[in-house]
Amino acid sequence: MLPQEIIRKKRDGGRVSDEEIAFLVKGMTDGSVTEGQIAAFAMAVFFRKLELSERVALTRAMRDSGTVLAWDLPGPALDKHSSGGVGDDLSLMLAPMVAACGGYVPMISGRGLGHTGGTLDKLDAIPGYRTQPDNALFARVVRDVGCAVIGQTADLAPADKRFYAIRDVTGTVESLDLITASILSKKLAAGLDGLVLDVKWGSGAFMGTLPEAQALAESLVSVANGAGLPTRALVTDMNEPLAPSAGNALEVAHAVDFLTRRRRDPRVEAITVDLAAEMLLIGGLAATRDEARTRLTATLDDGRAAEVFGRMVAALGGPVDFVDKAPTYLQKSPVVREVFAEAAGVVTAIDTRSVGLAVVELGGGRARAADVIDPSVGFTALAGIGQTIDGRTPLAVVHAADEAAATRAADRLRAAYRLGDAAPLPHPLVADRIG
Repeated sequence: MLPQEIIRKKRDGGRVSDEEIAFLVKGMTDGSVTEGQIAAFAMAVFFRKLELSERVALTRAMRDSGTVLAWDLPGPALDKHSSGGVGDDLSLMLAPMVAACGGYVPMISGRGLGHTGGTLDKLDAIPGYRTQPDNALFARVVRDVGCAVIGQTADLAPADKRFYAIRDVTGTVESLDLITASILSKKLAAGLDGLVLDVKWGSGAFMGTLPEAQALAESLVSVANGAGLPTRALVTDMNEPLAPSAGNALEVAHAVDFLTRRRRDPRVEAITVDLAAEMLLIGGLAATRDEARTRLTATLDDGRAAEVFGRMVAALGGPVDFVDKAPTYLQKSPVVREVFAEAAGVVTAIDTRSVGLAVVELGGGRARAADVIDPSVGFTALAGIGQTIDGRTPLAVVHAADEAAATRAADRLRAAYRLGDAAPLPHPLVADRIG
């Protein structure tokens, strides 16, 4: 087979066979298919799309490009995946909460993609934390601690790891078909007993409209269940940053404050608990949503979730006292200043994608796959929709490497916010439940 002929077939709207997909995926893994050819195939899929059978074949081939884990645990192996957003640090809180309720969470996460932050980039902000351990350490931490949030090791879905990086810099991130295969290949390789998906819609999501997000959720749930992995999806709101912080070290600090109850963001807590409750239900660890939510909230109130998070960080090479002393370990930007709006008013809308891109431009994300991230930069105290802004209340606090970068980021942030006279009706945090 020739890669260019397979690309040509998909470019012209044809159906690619299981064998042709397997050939391309093998080439992604062993290097016999070039970056240019992978990018061309991604662009062809972006415009011509994949049938369900092609999606399943691509997902399975990427899963089988490396090791497929099998767990022998005293409880269910469960996971959550988000389709990506801004200020989305939920995995850092959710995994230890579920572990504290008797689940086991072998979470294989990704790096930043486009305007969205990546869970691994956040964890890289913790000194010593090993985001890519070998499988033996990964398994030991999951069993001993209850959760481990890591990246793809060399032998877990290696084809997706290469494909993921190329999509990030070739304008093909938003493809429903490629998002489906990318997410599920890692999750199927992780040997899970149940999966819950957080599919976001809105100005900060890859799926800008609710129908688009529902279509992605349906695709993910149908492919995952068809491949034998019990899966549910929640369609959640991303028309504003989820947490009030955006940026890697800043989101880690927010997560620690959330776990230790130093702060309680109602929006963050509602979505985190809702997703975690679905995990307990799908794993048979709770009989009802109300029971699940009560148990999960208790892990925050009594400190068990924070304790599990601290043990996970230490087991994967981070400081043993990280939860107690996070501010002393996380890098800080030399320039920190408030960003005020040009006029007073109520926040009526946010171009959340632009907020994410402002973090990328500060150095908190990548323009190219090889770019090095500055973990310290980003925003804190981001104003939410419905909040009143005036000369005393800023839109946010910018954290930057220098004054010029801070000024550019502040200008982009102001342009992302729309102010009016009255707060709009809020979007529901959970717009749909699928599966």
